[in-house]
Amino acid sequence: MKIKIYEENPDPRKIKQIVGLLQEGGVIIYPTDTVYGIGCDIYKARAVERVARIKGIRADKSKFSFICADLSHLSDYARQVNNQTFKLMKFYLPGPYTFILHASHKVPKSIKNNRKTVGIRIPANNIIIEIVRVLGHPILTTSLKEEDDILEYPTDPDLIYDEYKDLVDIIIDGGYGGITPSTVIDCTRSEPVITRDGLGKVY
Repeated sequence: MKIKIYEENPDPRKIKQIVGLLQEGGVIIYPTDTVYGIGCDIYKARAVERVARIKGIRADKSKFSFICADLSHLSDYARQVNNQTFKLMKFYLPGPYTFILHASHKVPKSIKNNRKTVGIRIPANNIIIEIVRVLGHPILTTSLKEEDDILEYPTDPDLIYDEYKDLVDIIIDGGYGGITPSTVIDCTRSEPVITRDGLGKVY
């Protein structure tokens, strides 16, 4: 199923429909402020495994991140977030950045496994932020392609639908997506380190 949603004023009924599907263990494709992403409710283990299968990777070897609506629940999923890191995140978010932090014990085992870190995203995109806000907790997120894939990120919602319609439950048409992923900042070290140059500029 493909659902058209306008970022300027996301339809509450459509948002509620998508949230209901996530709560039932559904998998969705959605726009962000960078590239289109694929994800699910972080607490639905089978859905997490399904996302991993679609990506052609093992869930315990994945580099999935969380999309949060804001920083209010940061302490639920990350630990050892010092003032410097919090100020950095507050300055750059919402925006095209992924912050790597020490994972807390509240990160579901289906995602954490042997990993000790978690990626946190707060995209500057009203559609996905509203979905997460109504859901009440983060969703798992990953891009539609592997980082080492030579193909460009898919941008056309119609082409995305043609390729993924039999693999996911809902594809959200939020207009054309970007081709540049988020900038990744590792904040688990003594000083923040940029581990991927992406759309977000660091000043």
